[in-house]
Amino acid sequence: MQGLSSASWLWVPIVLWAALAQTARNAAQRSLVAQAGTLGATLSRFLYGIPFAAAWVLLLHRLPATAAPLPAFHAGYFGWLLLGALGQLAATAFLLAAMKQRNFVVGVAFSKTDALQVALFGSLFLRELPAATTLVAIALATAGVIMLSLPARGAAVEGRAWTSGAAWYGLASGAGFALSAVGYRGASLQIPESSAWMAGAWGVLLAQSIQTVLLGGWLAWRAPASLRATVSAWRISAIAGCMGALASIGWFTAFALTTAANVRTLGMVEVVFSYLVSRRLLREKLATVEQGGLALVVAGLLALAWRP
Repeated sequence: MQGLSSASWLWVPIVLWAALAQTARNAAQRSLVAQAGTLGATLSRFLYGIPFAAAWVLLLHRLPATAAPLPAFHAGYFGWLLLGALGQLAATAFLLAAMKQRNFVVGVAFSKTDALQVALFGSLFLRELPAATTLVAIALATAGVIMLSLPARGAAVEGRAWTSGAAWYGLASGAGFALSAVGYRGASLQIPESSAWMAGAWGVLLAQSIQTVLLGGWLAWRAPASLRATVSAWRISAIAGCMGALASIGWFTAFALTTAANVRTLGMVEVVFSYLVSRRLLREKLATVEQGGLALVVAGLLALAWRP
């Protein structure tokens, strides 16, 4: 959607909203990690988000402006949706593996290449070729995010760290997130008769249900204590689930409106939100490399917003 009409740019405020909601969700999840572990905290966003996603689906079906028959789901739709759900879970697993490595910082930095990989996978699987200005925006924003992911205050990173296991895990994590975005975009394209709002709502509800069953089953088998902790901390889990559902509704709706590359590139604004909030709370000044990273991210986002 390249035009300048309000309809073609509706995805922009929706992505900004999703990024803000995800920043809030991350803050809620962070307090859960100590109690339930990383995977338990991840489950909370899926499990406790389902009621909110279901409420949104019901509301859309009842509102006169959005009421519509049940989408014509078919095998192709569920194939793309499953790719998205599994890609997201795999990305989380690879990111955890990267963070367990000695050079985990490099792994985290490489995981931020998902926007570049989204452009690649979107071109290969969906035949959605990014415009030249979009590629420039992706490159600028990705470089900025990687700079922000590196050690602050000029701390050195060993040269061999860039080819270490952490780096490969990070790249795999980025690939998982990229495939997830492409999968969700592909699913929305399978039900063209549905509005973007309805496609996004059903996508969130079904994807989170799949992820809850898969991740919940894994934790019940391998880490039941984490599962019990997620249930015990239901208050903060409900907040994480609510904000996670609101964020996911935004992402999925945006995927139904424009390409995955556009959504994931503008979605990098979440890094800016999170970084500025954390720095504001800690009252720390930005190092030179951090200022440069933020400047590159902002430049990339502006390039995306102002493309012809």
